[in-house]
Amino acid sequence: MKFGSVTDPSSIDFSLPKTPSATLELLKAHQSDEPFEVYVGCAKWNKKELKGFYPRGTKDELAYYATKFNSIELNATFYNSPSKDQVETWKDKTGKDFKFFPKIPQSISHYGRLLNTDEKVKAFVDSTVLFEEKLGMAFLQMHDNYKPKDFDRLESFLENFPAGYPLAVEVRNESWFADKEVAERYYALLEKTNKTNVIVDTAGRRDLLHMRLTTPIAFVRYVGANAPSDYTRLDEWIARISEWRKAGLQKLYFFIHQNMEEESPLLADHFIKLMNKTFDLNLKLPNADKLF
Repeated sequence: MKFGSVTDPSSIDFSLPKTPSATLELLKAHQSDEPFEVYVGCAKWNKKELKGFYPRGTKDELAYYATKFNSIELNATFYNSPSKDQVETWKDKTGKDFKFFPKIPQSISHYGRLLNTDEKVKAFVDSTVLFEEKLGMAFLQMHDNYKPKDFDRLESFLENFPAGYPLAVEVRNESWFADKEVAERYYALLEKTNKTNVIVDTAGRRDLLHMRLTTPIAFVRYVGANAPSDYTRLDEWIARISEWRKAGLQKLYFFIHQNMEEESPLLADHFIKLMNKTFDLNLKLPNADKLF
């Protein structure tokens, strides 16, 4: 994943910004005694991207991947909306506790830019709901050049998105966060429509670390820089998640990318071990260090 990549990661201040008071207030308003629900995964499962992760002779990459992770950030659906048969096939290859987090197709977000997309949204939802209990949450990622001047278009899209279907949203243009008034209007829209605000931690775009939750769910897309700092950055995330959990965080969806994706399982293994220890969880371990 090249978005936000830099030539010299050592020049970047990777410190996480302070949690906004609005995030803590929202979490406290949703405090619950329910167990902490945590899903950690990579963006892709194919052998080309995760070279070295699969033992020699692995015949079905998704089936093997699902024995090592409990979720996948399903970027494959960005390029083409999946058929119902494809969804059923993917579903049947994974265990009962596995979840898929499909990305809204680019025909809706990038090419259609949220205009006249009702039929495409219906097709996507009608197929992906067949994941049933294995559907985690879809996410809408807008193009870098999608700006607040088209706020009303985004508002209409979210207000008319099929009710009950879980959705997270990621806007990327700097102007969404540079103006406090614009940012607050955006956060209010997500809260009003019960949509989860995606947080992106990548070296070259620190503005996407807004730390503003709009539901009691943290959806984090973490992008390493293939540098030693990748691991210490994850250590800081553990501390931040601890803060949010104490405040009332109910669910964490954390997806790990690398500029060179083959190292993603190694980072994920480190993070999952920390999560299990810190929160007394029993998440699957990729044991990637034994494969590479």
